[in-house]
Amino acid sequence: MRATYRVLSGLVALAVVFQAAVVAFGGFGAIKEIEDGGVLTADSDFPNAGPMLHAIGGTMVIPLLVLVLLIVSFFAKVRGGVKWAALLVLAVAVQITLGFAGFELPALGLLHATNAFVILTLALLGVRAARTVTPAASDETTGDAARV
Repeated sequence: MRATYRVLSGLVALAVVFQAAVVAFGGFGAIKEIEDGGVLTADSDFPNAGPMLHAIGGTMVIPLLVLVLLIVSFFAKVRGGVKWAALLVLAVAVQITLGFAGFELPALGLLHATNAFVILTLALLGVRAARTVTPAASDETTGDAARV
C-alpha cells in the first residue's frame, strides 16, 4: 500500500505539471489565432484542445486521484500520509472553486496558479513521506525495518 500511496502522489504531481502545460498550450494557441486575424467568441471553436484538457484534468482526473489517495492513505501506514492526502483534497477543492470563480473575476487566476504550486508541493511531500520507513511499516516477524 505504501507503493500505491507513493505512485498516486506522484501521479497527482505529474497531473499538475500536465495542467500547466496544457493551459499554456491553450493560451498560446489563442494568442496565435488572434494574431493571425481570427476572432474568438463564445460560439467559436478554440484553436486547440488545451482548455478542454485542462478542464478535464482539473475537474475529473486530479479530484479522482486525490480521493483515491485519501482512501489509500488510511491503509498505507505512511507517516503523515492521511494528513498530506487530506490537505491535497482541501487544496484541490480550493483549486476547483478558484477555477470556476475565475471566469467571473479573472484576477482569481493568480490564486488559481499559485494554488497549483501548493498542490504540487503537497503531492511531492506525499511521495517523500511514502519513501520514508516508519516503525509502523516494520516487519513484525523479524523486527527489521521494511525495505522500501
